[in-house]
Amino acid sequence: MFALELTADLTGVTNLRPIDTPEDPYYYCFQVQCTSCREDHDKWVEFERFSTTGLSKSRGEANFVWKCRNCQRESSASIKTPPKAYTAASPPTKQVLIEFECRGCEFVNFRVSGEWVAEGAESGSVFTGVDLSEDWYDYDEKTGEEVCVKEVGWVIRRA
Repeated sequence: MFALELTADLTGVTNLRPIDTPEDPYYYCFQVQCTSCREDHDKWVEFERFSTTGLSKSRGEANFVWKCRNCQRESSASIKTPPKAYTAASPPTKQVLIEFECRGCEFVNFRVSGEWVAEGAESGSVFTGVDLSEDWYDYDEKTGEEVCVKEVGWVIRRA
């Protein structure tokens, strides 16, 4: 099992999470490495948690199936938990966003994409369209205060 951990400095918002529903799935984007030959795949891969692909030579399914170009070994990964909301903490702390099981591969890097949502910490206002590829700022009409998400960091670790 592996976990994708998020660290972010939240001001005025909490419950930061990707928009990830069956109607609007979030595509998780990783760089992948084969655990057999340690070859890194040269392109980023994306997959979502609501679709599965069958494994060859098996009855199983996974969210991501990949065949290494170097050693020809088939690998797979499955998302085991829905994304958890990142809650505001001072100072910012690492929190698990999702957990996944990898067989024959490891994710070595994560690239944020897609839309995220956050809630006003005091007001409950909903902020959609949060872009985590850079610091994000908005204004909470209910509190009359600026809100932001900054200093976003990602870690992939064995769980």
